[in-house]
Amino acid sequence: MILNRSVPSNHLVPHLYYENVAEALTWISQTFGFKEHYRFALPDGQLHGAMIYLGDVWVMLKSISRLTASPAKLGATTQSLMIFVSDIEAHYNGSKSAGALIVEELFETEYGERQYSVVDMENHLWQFSQHVKDVDPTAWGATLADRS
Repeated sequence: MILNRSVPSNHLVPHLYYENVAEALTWISQTFGFKEHYRFALPDGQLHGAMIYLGDVWVMLKSISRLTASPAKLGATTQSLMIFVSDIEAHYNGSKSAGALIVEELFETEYGERQYSVVDMENHLWQFSQHVKDVDPTAWGATLADRS
């Protein structure tokens, strides 16, 4: 496995909000290869959330609440997820053949990643990436913070 000082692989669990969690769960699983860990419903039986994973990456899909909105409703993407995969070419080809809207074609960054970007049915931005070489952040213009 290639380690890259410019893009650390840390773990967190983002929560993405959808108008239709069931539709999102099906689409994300079929398009990106995520697996369902569990799901839970509201008292009325409506799917309220689902925990999904792809390798070591975990994402919670949740239904809209009074404090949240889907990017499709806002008319803008408010964040993106960068997910690391072991074979970016295969993942890209799988997403493309599943009909995903690729908004940034597969390319290699100056900071050592090969990646592409796609939006889902509610306009959440997903970036998939693979470390391809180790690049010192200063080599592409970053300034390292003083850690003293």
